[in-house]
Amino acid sequence: MKVKFLGGADLVGKLGMLVENQGASIMFEYGMRLVKKEIPQFPMPATNVDGVFVTHSHLDHSGAVPLLVKNTDCDVHCNELTMDIASLLFFDSIKIAKAEGYTDFPYKDTDIKHAWQNFHPFYIGETRSIAGLEIVAHNAGHIPGAQMYEMKGHETTLFTGDLHTENTRLTSGANPVKCDNLVIEATYAGRNHPPRPKSEALLQQKVREVVERGGTAIIPCFAVGRMQEVMMILKDLPYDMWVDGMGKTVNSMYTDHQEHPYLRSMKEFKSAKRSFNPVRTSSARDKARQGQVIITTSGMLDGGPVLHYLTDQKDNSKSAVMMVGYQAENSNGRMLKEKGKVEAQDGSLLTIKCEVMTFDLSAHADHDQLLNFIKGCQPNKVVLMHSDSREELAQDLEGDYEVLMPLPGDTFEL
Repeated sequence: MKVKFLGGADLVGKLGMLVENQGASIMFEYGMRLVKKEIPQFPMPATNVDGVFVTHSHLDHSGAVPLLVKNTDCDVHCNELTMDIASLLFFDSIKIAKAEGYTDFPYKDTDIKHAWQNFHPFYIGETRSIAGLEIVAHNAGHIPGAQMYEMKGHETTLFTGDLHTENTRLTSGANPVKCDNLVIEATYAGRNHPPRPKSEALLQQKVREVVERGGTAIIPCFAVGRMQEVMMILKDLPYDMWVDGMGKTVNSMYTDHQEHPYLRSMKEFKSAKRSFNPVRTSSARDKARQGQVIITTSGMLDGGPVLHYLTDQKDNSKSAVMMVGYQAENSNGRMLKEKGKVEAQDGSLLTIKCEVMTFDLSAHADHDQLLNFIKGCQPNKVVLMHSDSREELAQDLEGDYEVLMPLPGDTFEL
């Protein structure tokens, strides 16, 4: 079969992999790349696509699916949780684009509805026949609902999307799948995470320290996956704790979907939800501002309720901003880490006197975990994607596997 990356091969974002086999074409992912104060970026256009397989809801993997459906009328294959959350993010993307003056955003509400009309639920353990291939869905561990796709044809090829091999509070880790060809993300190539229990204990310890000294712990979080993970880590603390932002809706979606085992423990997650007060009204937000722990969007501090809480606490050295996710270049989060400032919604710069710290709670496999996963899959060929540092992983694979590092637009055979 012929494979071509339309985006996301040599960077994180706008991922799209086109597979042509027996006269048919299928897509794996069709995402977007969002960079602060820049026009959103999309993969290269695709035509004559029969179906798109989406591994999970994060926009760098799913964000351009309505555009793809608009242009090709293709079917959409993923599980219902992924489709529900992705749709929430699609509508939010349109809203943000309008607010930032992007008048030529490439899809509309009607295109999202079109994607739903073409949606075919596909769950872990199931098999789907398309383009002369048998596609099998496997757990990817990254966030609830994340799936890897095994393609069975003349040879077997595994497409991982984003994966995590370690059990977290929220999800069970991904297991290797024996294959001839492995197409794997390499986001954390060259970097290893500290032991997960150590990171969780440090977060709990620091939250206690901040609250006990009379401050407020502000924890900016990505709405999908990270907010829920942090809630579970902190759920047993005896404090006045709040959640704000889009993550509240995701919380509800997680508990609404109980027909499939998306979460490692629905019971534990429901317990975490009970430990936090949701901000649903302006009066509730006023109460949250007096709270001791606030988990809120956005994860990179570029908008959302977090800026209100930062404005309240900016001069309080007893309070702390605890970042638990990646802070991209040019983001508010990166500027806070490097310069101690953030850009407010009115464009002014705020000096933040709170303590600022970072905790590694990544939902991606690190360098050594990727190596172990690859070894467990026993492939002949390894295709490294979705990374700007994949050369470091390739060096450790040379001699044992045939390693490919395609660029967008390159066509190769598997």
